[in-house]
Amino acid sequence: MLTAEQARQLLDAIDTSTIAGMRDRALIGVMVFSFARVSAAIGMNVVDYYPQGRRMWFRLHEKGGKRHEVPAHHNAEAYVDAYVKVAGIADEKRGPLFRTVDSRRLLTTRRMHRSDVLRMIKRRARRAGIDTAVCCHTFRATGITAYLQNGGLLEHAQRIAAHESVRTTKLYDRTSDTVSLDEIEKIQI
Repeated sequence: MLTAEQARQLLDAIDTSTIAGMRDRALIGVMVFSFARVSAAIGMNVVDYYPQGRRMWFRLHEKGGKRHEVPAHHNAEAYVDAYVKVAGIADEKRGPLFRTVDSRRLLTTRRMHRSDVLRMIKRRARRAGIDTAVCCHTFRATGITAYLQNGGLLEHAQRIAAHESVRTTKLYDRTSDTVSLDEIEKIQI
């Protein structure tokens, strides 16, 4: 898991002057701000990012063929909007939202694979100077923990994450993992 500060550091360190940078920031934003599994995020088509009322929503294709809809956080919305605009894919409704980039650094019509995402995440974290071990699931735990640390309710996190049981959501809750230095200094030997 990353701290909220590390997640912000990672997002801010992504060079968005390239299409790959725009895509990567949007993808990480979707995973952090919607608690999406990597497979659900990369399984999205352009049509799965849609307006409902005044907000944009994500339709995530979860395990077991389930679909889960979640409103887009304003940061994730900004990242995805910028990416879709620069990529020029807004009218390709049935095409994949998150696509691979070819050797010429151009967007393809092929959907990213989870191994592509893992390599990208590790590369982006290294470039951002983050020493914490990261994987695709890092962003789910990071988002849930940040939400709970800011007063969010576990039951709401469960619904956002599309967990059937609150016990599963608690596995991602790292709010009690931090031991303060003051507590450690109480060990007086």
